[in-house]
Amino acid sequence: MFEQELNLYWKTVVDTIQDGVMIVDTGGTIISVNRAFEIMMGYTRDEIVGRSCTTLNCNTCELAREKDDCNWCSLFRTGDLKQKRCVFMRKDGTYVHALKNASVLLDAEGNVMGAVETMTDITELIEKDTQIEAFRRELRSEDGFHGILGSSALMQRAFDLITNAAQSDAPVIIFGESGTGKELAARAIHETGLRRQKPYVKVNCASLTESLLESELFGHVKGAFTGAYRSREGRFEAAQGGCIFLDEIGDLPLATQVKLLRVLEEKVIERVGDNRPIRINVRIITATNRNLKKLVQQGAFREDLFYRINVIPIFVPPLRERVGDIPLLAESFFRRNQLKSQKKIRGISNAAMEQLLAYPWPGNVRELKSAFEYAFVTCQEKMIQPYHFPPAVHQTQPLAMNNKPGPLNRKEIQKNELIEALQSAGGNQSRAADILGISRVTVWNRMKKYGITAHKIINR
Repeated sequence: MFEQELNLYWKTVVDTIQDGVMIVDTGGTIISVNRAFEIMMGYTRDEIVGRSCTTLNCNTCELAREKDDCNWCSLFRTGDLKQKRCVFMRKDGTYVHALKNASVLLDAEGNVMGAVETMTDITELIEKDTQIEAFRRELRSEDGFHGILGSSALMQRAFDLITNAAQSDAPVIIFGESGTGKELAARAIHETGLRRQKPYVKVNCASLTESLLESELFGHVKGAFTGAYRSREGRFEAAQGGCIFLDEIGDLPLATQVKLLRVLEEKVIERVGDNRPIRINVRIITATNRNLKKLVQQGAFREDLFYRINVIPIFVPPLRERVGDIPLLAESFFRRNQLKSQKKIRGISNAAMEQLLAYPWPGNVRELKSAFEYAFVTCQEKMIQPYHFPPAVHQTQPLAMNNKPGPLNRKEIQKNELIEALQSAGGNQSRAADILGISRVTVWNRMKKYGITAHKIINR
């Protein structure tokens, strides 16, 4: 009795299942579907029942149908199908990614009478994977120099200095205004240098008091001061064999400057509360947005320390001195925010770009990045307009740019760089790849993308 009642209500039971369910006969004709199938595929029962399951254009069924076999589908040979990723076409022509399970149905005598398939919609998961991959591509963008974007002559000069400094072990000091990317430059020196396999430790000298800073840099022993319940190694010991980055070195107290000078000269430190020297092997990279020479004249910075850290000076230019890089940076920040927000904003209007080029950017690249984060909150249109940026930016009078050639965009810069490299290499793609620091395959892909041939390059 229970089995008869169960058979009577099986459709109600199946319709409560969130996965799509489809039953076909031995010829592949659909004889039943559940409610979840209708929602997933966009067909009503009346529209799909009686039609061939090939209507759904499942990409995994193509090979099975091509085989010369008495059975229309390989499922009837194997008996079941488990966790098969596939793509179906909905009624409206769009596609749904699904995880498919299937099994043949047998009658009481063991004869095949049809098959049942269940479909789990994984479209959202596939889209998430695609988005994650887009994030990865953006983060490893080959157009940047270790996370620093810029094609201007000033930035190329800075990149060359960073590359050369990385092959040395001498102290480096990075000068630049706040927000120019000094920390990125310091990390690039470490990541391309001789100590890249060893630790990289960062300390902000302006964020700690004098007593805490000494303990942070050099460590302390138990009982050295109130609250020192145990001994602790400092950042110099933590960076042993690698690099230590001392940001805002201009804010270092005079007493700590004396100890840092000893580290540079003798390669030893002493923990706070202890007089036993600890030998260290660390490369020191410093950075500041202040005028150290002026601080030396004022007696706020030791002259001997200045000359010890100022062995390889690198200047990161402010954004207002490399205006041609703004479109490149703007495009990068636009894409990143587009990926994060998933807003359907198509691009940056010409008027908005002119506004970006007119503004002096006292906060430099960091301020430009924040301006795009602001714009993606305020913009409810298809294109970012000047009024979507913070008031300080969009209230600046745009430059008269009609008679000036526009800055090159990323594609034009990339194309010109490729042409120059191929000309220098005499059309040899491998040598051009070495010049650009990319793979030969990337050179080939870009030549195809921009319609460049070696024959045209050589004959220019």
